[in-house]
Amino acid sequence: MSQYVSRLAGTLAAPPRLRLPGHHRRPRRVAMLSVHTSPLHQPGTGDAGGMNVYIVELARRLAAIGVEVEIFTRATTGGLPGTVELAPGVLVRHVDAGPYEGLAKEDLPAQLCAFTHGVMRAWAGHRPGHYDLVHSHYWLSGHVGWLAAERWGVPLVHAMHTMAKVKNASLADGDTPEPAARVIGETQIVDAADRLIANTAEEAGELVRHYGAGPAKVAVVHPGVNLDRFRVADGRSAARARLGLPLDAVIPLFAGRIQPLKAPDVLLRAVALLLAEDPSLRSRMVVPIVGGPSGSGLAKPEGLQKLAARLGIADVVQFRPPVAQDRLADWFRAASVLVMPSHSESFGLVAIEAQAAGTPVVAAAVGGLPVAVRNDRTGFLVAGHDPADYARVLRRFVDDPRLTGRMGAAAAAHARCFGWDSAASATAEVYTAAMHEHRRRVRSHHG
Repeated sequence: MSQYVSRLAGTLAAPPRLRLPGHHRRPRRVAMLSVHTSPLHQPGTGDAGGMNVYIVELARRLAAIGVEVEIFTRATTGGLPGTVELAPGVLVRHVDAGPYEGLAKEDLPAQLCAFTHGVMRAWAGHRPGHYDLVHSHYWLSGHVGWLAAERWGVPLVHAMHTMAKVKNASLADGDTPEPAARVIGETQIVDAADRLIANTAEEAGELVRHYGAGPAKVAVVHPGVNLDRFRVADGRSAARARLGLPLDAVIPLFAGRIQPLKAPDVLLRAVALLLAEDPSLRSRMVVPIVGGPSGSGLAKPEGLQKLAARLGIADVVQFRPPVAQDRLADWFRAASVLVMPSHSESFGLVAIEAQAAGTPVVAAAVGGLPVAVRNDRTGFLVAGHDPADYARVLRRFVDDPRLTGRMGAAAAAHARCFGWDSAASATAEVYTAAMHEHRRRVRSHHG
């Protein structure tokens, strides 16, 4: 793998560095599968989140280096065009599979047959060899990718993004465990895939420990950040002015899908503790919650608003709907600190985006967040989810108004190491290795 891939592998028994001869070419065209969430959807709504951003940015950068990408996703609205050009070299294909609306992610396994039929029908309209490789995202797509790759005689590269066994080991109070069917499905995909892409060395280790993945099959490629969009730009004061926020306020921000897994309640409880300790903060603190209910959070879509009222902090909390990426960048710039108390994160793209905009991050020390955030330099990592621990860390930003600027400068420099161009190049190397090994295996099988 490239240095970009291997440098995060840490002490994991990572795949050996592959030095492929020059005649081993990259794929010309990749079928990318995203069953349950469309790259065209607004992140922060429904099931759309970091994975959407990941697929869009990766596909754009792959196309820029000569790898065409066709993204298959489930149609969720009637009358959608069959295909949409997302960018030059990137095509989104809408597949009819089940009712357009009102279908929860938990209901989607029953529609995989219909989705697979739509993928195979699109393939049948092309000449043999149209797709060189299948790259599936999340376990639902992995099952479609498994069948498609075998039928087309091409390798399967899979990215889990999240894993049932990992999520079930760190459930938030009131959250619903992932079903056994998902665990079985993920285990089957790990066995079937030619390559597995993990965001961090920790995720790679989880694939090995929990699912029996062969270490040589796992490639560590961390996601990137759109450094053109998420940048310091004209600074914090200008962003606050555009958003109508007080210039001198302490602003701890939560941005993301509102569900128990992301633990926005921890931030609200921490703020309540701060205000109880120092009531004078009430006049100079604003707590924006930017995002919409998602997943198990849909069971109580107004639960967070009711919690703010019960805690007596409704006057300082602002609930804002999900926003487009350019507007989200302004929210990051405006904040004193981004707070991510998540129970589980495969990486935490939001943390890198905020840092690229010059804002430090206070995050739970889970999943990929210790990679995304440099503790005591670009932010603070908190062990566990006790609101009192988060309150103590947030108090540091209250007591030292210059801390945001100092850490924010380091955060912006740190984020510049996470470009999507490098991620796409590293992913293309994984593709090339998978194709090389697949061809070798086919030749060996045929004698």
